[in-house]
Amino acid sequence: VNIAEADSSIAIDLMYTRADNFTGTLLYEDLKEAYLHPDAMKSLKRAQRLLKEQYPGYSLIVYDAARPLSVQQKMWNVVKGTSKYKYVSNPNRGGGLHNYGLAVDISILDSFGQPLPMGTKVDHLGVEAHITQENELVRNGKISETEHQNRLLLRTVMKKAGFRALPSEWWHFNYCSRDVAKQKYKLIP
Repeated sequence: VNIAEADSSIAIDLMYTRADNFTGTLLYEDLKEAYLHPDAMKSLKRAQRLLKEQYPGYSLIVYDAARPLSVQQKMWNVVKGTSKYKYVSNPNRGGGLHNYGLAVDISILDSFGQPLPMGTKVDHLGVEAHITQENELVRNGKISETEHQNRLLLRTVMKKAGFRALPSEWWHFNYCSRDVAKQKYKLIP
């Protein structure tokens, strides 16, 4: 399902249509729209509704959604053999939930259309992006308390809508587990 067509109030800015991502290269040459499996899209629409109930001027912004396995391979080629490999699902092991249209990389825009500060850029491959050590990150001045609260807001609406947070990336949310995805859904080649 095309996210923009399913809910035009959700902003889209696909980060892999530009070279300013962790790979340093353009990964989506033909893909210009963001897509999700219909099951995940229902939950994303619910997350947007929950956010707007609390903050009417805010909006979710999608940076990545369904991703072909061929693009996953390009990402893997950049990180394999480096310390960053743990941030990218290995396509030889079936990839990740983006490759089923069941994951979304997302943040929140304020009422002026600016992304809320979250402590790192989306796509930051490092400990500052982890959600498991946020209190320590605040204590050490790596992220501010405001950035921490913004992350908590994002996680709260996404979890209430049925998504699961990824511990190593504050922006990444999965609709279901990998096992469920492999059993019930089709991989995007």
